[in-house]
Amino acid sequence: MTTQTTAPLSPSAPVEGAPKGFIGLPATVGRALATGGSALAVVSTFLAWTWTSEYPGDLTVYGYPGGLQVLVLIGGLLSVLLGLASYGLWGLGRLFPGSADAALKLAVLGTFATAWYTVVDISAELGGVVNLEPGAYVVALATLVALAGVLALPFTWPEPEPIDPEDTSWEQFKHHRRQNWAVVKASVAAKSPGPAPQRPAFVDILVIVAVMAVGLIVFTYGIGTEYDQQFIGFLIIVGFGFGALAKAGLVARVSAITARHRTLTMISAFVAAALFPFTQSDDQYATIGVYILIFATVALGLNIVVGLAGLLDLGYVAFLGVGAYTSALVSGSPSSPLHVQWPFWASALCGAVVAMIFGVIIGAPTLRLRGDYLAIVTLGFGEIFRITVLNMDGTSGPDVTNGSNGISSIPNLDILGFDFGQEHTILGFTLARFANYFLLMLLITLIVVVVFRRSSDSRIGRAWIAIREDETAALAMGINGFRVKLIAFALGACLAGLAGSVQAHVTYTVTPEQYQFAHVVPPNSAFLLAAVVLGGMGTISGPLVGAALLYLIPAKLQFLGNYQLLAFGLALVLLMRFRPEGLIPNRRRQLEFHEETEAPAVLTKAGA
Repeated sequence: MTTQTTAPLSPSAPVEGAPKGFIGLPATVGRALATGGSALAVVSTFLAWTWTSEYPGDLTVYGYPGGLQVLVLIGGLLSVLLGLASYGLWGLGRLFPGSADAALKLAVLGTFATAWYTVVDISAELGGVVNLEPGAYVVALATLVALAGVLALPFTWPEPEPIDPEDTSWEQFKHHRRQNWAVVKASVAAKSPGPAPQRPAFVDILVIVAVMAVGLIVFTYGIGTEYDQQFIGFLIIVGFGFGALAKAGLVARVSAITARHRTLTMISAFVAAALFPFTQSDDQYATIGVYILIFATVALGLNIVVGLAGLLDLGYVAFLGVGAYTSALVSGSPSSPLHVQWPFWASALCGAVVAMIFGVIIGAPTLRLRGDYLAIVTLGFGEIFRITVLNMDGTSGPDVTNGSNGISSIPNLDILGFDFGQEHTILGFTLARFANYFLLMLLITLIVVVVFRRSSDSRIGRAWIAIREDETAALAMGINGFRVKLIAFALGACLAGLAGSVQAHVTYTVTPEQYQFAHVVPPNSAFLLAAVVLGGMGTISGPLVGAALLYLIPAKLQFLGNYQLLAFGLALVLLMRFRPEGLIPNRRRQLEFHEETEAPAVLTKAGA
């Protein structure tokens, strides 16, 4: 008979089920160290961290935080606030209805990581710790003390699983890894904040407005970071800060409010986005903004195909190219063999319709396939489109697309006398070319969001979800699977073509190289699919957030160079391991991937 034994994590591991921290200090001492250390870290940001201004951000000024000091200041203030909430203060308890201890751990860890990253980077860039000023030593010690404090906070240790003595060493290693990961998850486990109390409607409106204002500030700060170190620190603070607020129950409460006022939330989000160009002094970051919107809009269209209908499309960027080439051909470009110039509404409609026709042509003979077979066919279509437009140069084929030279000198849009290529002054703010196109693309994004939302909540949308969950069962219930999938394919292609019509005018030139399966610069089919999976399939906000991150990170982290795709792949592997449902999942997918725990009731509809 095989005997079962249990192996503790370490010789000093506590008895299972006993509340205890990683460090053997009283909980009151740990909480005091965490709160006091975070407060000292806040004070240290008003001191100089280095003596020379050669380090980006000018950390030499006393009394005025700059650069990475600002991020440490934000993390420290959040940690202090959560530390005070962990003492059970009544007002903060209502603000953070979840687990203050778990939130405090994440906030302190984010502040510690940002502070120590800055200190180490200063030493590495300037040639040693001799270049550090007293403020750097203070913040390093303060965050270390705060980290030691949160490691002493107690939590309920999971019961160790039995080990089979006949297991191989590799199986025992995997067992210990699973057990250690279970301990880590238990250390930051948070209780459910419970149902949100009913408040007057005007309070909910104020909360939504405040959330959108904070979102605008965070996005504006992130897109305006001037150097790599600052953007890395921004990612650290935002990631751990959002995790801390989620553990504290604030995200769930806000999600419940936005779920009750979905239309108001959508309108507020687009108003906040429309204010972005007015926060910029030049057109530099509006350029990134308009490309993010193009990428996000196409990703949202792909979300209909992948997220709702469950069809794996690896050649979706071709529909963006169809819309872009169609619009470019009728735009009045001297490179166009048609030599016509249609108004924008006509060219955009033509691009969307032609892309939809291509979607039907490609989908009709292939949508009877499933899974990997469908993915291979769509991948082939994407490459066929690129090679076809590359060969239509008058030599290898008819002279339609100018081959590798593409269609160039596409004129700027002129809608009702408003020239998008010229600067315009609105309410005292000067909007340049890319700011104008940002607002136009935002309107296109709004149209796509409305289409996605209405479609997902309709009868056909529920049929898509049924096909995605179990196609055999859906067919048995009388759903015409082929017709339903063809509608999803055609609608997704139509929305991509609409975005491509604007892209052609933004980029001035459309070339075959812009529509590859994989490339360092998005959008391409691989990045589009990754944006949907990263953000959360079947949701509206998920692909928008995923596309923004996948475009912004490569644009900001230029120092990665040829290693960008390697870092991108590693990030996706980690995401699939630790959060396979995506950053902003709907409730259905969250329950699918985490059946052992109850998912918070934040997003209850497929289009939330």
